[in-house]
Amino acid sequence: MDIPAPLLDRRTLLKFAAVAGLSSVWRPARAAALPDHSTVTRYLESLARADHGYAWGDQDQSHLTPTFGVIGCYRLLGLTPPDRDALEHYVRTHHPRELKKLEQERRIFDFQQVQALAWLGADLAAFRPVIAALNKPLGYMKQYERHGYPIFQSELGAVLAHALLGLPVAAIAAAFVPFVTARRRANGSFNNTPAADGGDGHVMNTWWALQALRVLGQTPVARDELVAWLQRGQIRPGAGVGPGPAAAGGFSYAPAPLFAGGDDIAYTRAAVRSLQLLGAEPADRAGCIAYVASLANADGGFGDRPGWASNATATYCALDTLDALGALSALARVKRRPWPVRVALPADLKVFSIQIEAHGQGSPAEAVELARSLKIDLWGAKNAKPEWMQRVRELAATQRVPVQFFAANEEYGTWVDVPGLGTYSHTSDIIGPDESGIGASLANAGPVSWPEFRTRRLDALTRGRGRLVWQFGENEELVRMYLDDSVERGGYAMISTYHFGNPDFMNSEPFLNRWRGRIPFIGLQDAHGPEPWWFADQTTGFRTLFLAPEPTWEGWLEALQRNLVVAVRRDVWTGGQTWMHAGSDEVRDFVRAREATWRWWDNPQIVRPMVSLVALTAADTFEVGRPAAGVALRVRCAWENTPQGLLKAPLAELVRLRLNGREIRPTLVAKVRANGLRDDHHHLVAVPSDLGAGPHTASATVRIIATGAEVEQTISFSA
Repeated sequence: MDIPAPLLDRRTLLKFAAVAGLSSVWRPARAAALPDHSTVTRYLESLARADHGYAWGDQDQSHLTPTFGVIGCYRLLGLTPPDRDALEHYVRTHHPRELKKLEQERRIFDFQQVQALAWLGADLAAFRPVIAALNKPLGYMKQYERHGYPIFQSELGAVLAHALLGLPVAAIAAAFVPFVTARRRANGSFNNTPAADGGDGHVMNTWWALQALRVLGQTPVARDELVAWLQRGQIRPGAGVGPGPAAAGGFSYAPAPLFAGGDDIAYTRAAVRSLQLLGAEPADRAGCIAYVASLANADGGFGDRPGWASNATATYCALDTLDALGALSALARVKRRPWPVRVALPADLKVFSIQIEAHGQGSPAEAVELARSLKIDLWGAKNAKPEWMQRVRELAATQRVPVQFFAANEEYGTWVDVPGLGTYSHTSDIIGPDESGIGASLANAGPVSWPEFRTRRLDALTRGRGRLVWQFGENEELVRMYLDDSVERGGYAMISTYHFGNPDFMNSEPFLNRWRGRIPFIGLQDAHGPEPWWFADQTTGFRTLFLAPEPTWEGWLEALQRNLVVAVRRDVWTGGQTWMHAGSDEVRDFVRAREATWRWWDNPQIVRPMVSLVALTAADTFEVGRPAAGVALRVRCAWENTPQGLLKAPLAELVRLRLNGREIRPTLVAKVRANGLRDDHHHLVAVPSDLGAGPHTASATVRIIATGAEVEQTISFSA
């Protein structure tokens, strides 16, 4: 198709940028017109951290996304943020990939960096070559979205960044114009998938598309139809949208939502800004202003929905909506919602530990030893065979290790299709008290709709006292639908944060913070590699804590229901700091006050084992090195491992191995790859066949490389 040349000259582009909320210049202060701004700014400064950025309210570390929101709020209020130079440095140096390289580019973060710095009036020259290279949409990974459809809002962030930097848009029009226009529905709305795939538009994707098309010099098509579509998305008194409750005056993501059709300030802001760009306004302007006012909390911030906790993104969207309506002065008349009084937690609660999707294969003996040493009360075995579960439970019972093993499966090959958004995997991570009675996986059954998934998978899982885990998803519009539906009707019972391959999903998917207090946050081990011993960096480094009278499955479910759950991480990724995600300040403080009972660092009661000594027989089906007959002794020392369960560097080394008090010499068995990483590294020796029936003792002594200290493990066995 022929792509029309962009129609915008530099002056027109800057005019558009002002209308669309983009700007490279600071607004003049207008505090006199906003007498209530001090209430908002007090909230904003409560998010300031020592690293010179701004954080989510419950976090000690800042993040680019809330920092972007805070800077946007200051701009809308006509005020300059404190410590502007230090803030600028933070924004320049804290793209989320700085924590860990992202699996795929997230151009929405590049846009947030450039826009935040533009609002600060900073020099943007360093970003020009970086953004200029983002000259076409980037296909998404097909193992996550079946068609490889790019994430719409993220890709269009590159287009808007071009405008902010004054880069020539003619160079990107040939790639981006057909990408965007292919996703325009007949009613003028836009969504993540091409219109030919079906499905209605989404208001957030529509707002991104309208901005991008203006930058690309394109005139809106079906303008009147789109205005009508946007206006119909406003929730009217008593009308309701979707199966859940919805607040009048706000907007849903579409006039006839598929599911999860409640109100949201992000939807409302997108609708109001889109209407403004089209020269229109909400059908009920006063109702919309009243809706925004209903989101105001006593702390000075705004929540995503009435009664929800404040956060920087919601506060920015609220102020930007009022600005688009010419109603920022309404801040002076807002009646702020008082925050609930803190209630003391019951005194009979204790702190227990659960690992979700820990190893369900490899050595059962070492899984039990890790559970004992690390004081893991509930161990979710990922995709374990029934025979493995039987064996590991037998060992725990025999050795009197107080750990309960439960099913925690990632149901690979499950695809859920949502018209307009895409067909995504990683939608079915389940946990249950047992591997039976929780229903059958939909793996390789072909794509199913979300209603079908609820009926065919979720219903049976819930009947079996199992629960659904949200692992990850970078398509924000889709994730909002899934998780909002879960808040309204049940569904995903927990949201993963810390993960084997991602230090924190809250870093790469910061919009997940929106559900704090609504859906519990957990750590997801997502165990990889063949052996639990060679995944111990991860098993030790982060876990999920829950509050209950006893560490039972029923206690865990009750903790989930009441959001008495905290995800905790402390390892190489946190730099020796303790990171936490908790559903409430009360739960976080309760857990911190009892740190001595659960922490795994500087605690002689909970220590990562430096040595594993196992007596093997031919019956030990899951153990590496088992003999064809008789008994063999296997020693594994602790190593630093990769997230995929490969060995990087030793943490301990074998000093001596004794059998009934006499030193014996084992054989080293090492599987080394060309890159120096190891698949395995153990010492193995056969027990003499004439040793006698027993009992016998074996002792392995190892030296901790970092300190030189020696530790010993002794076991008893029969020949």
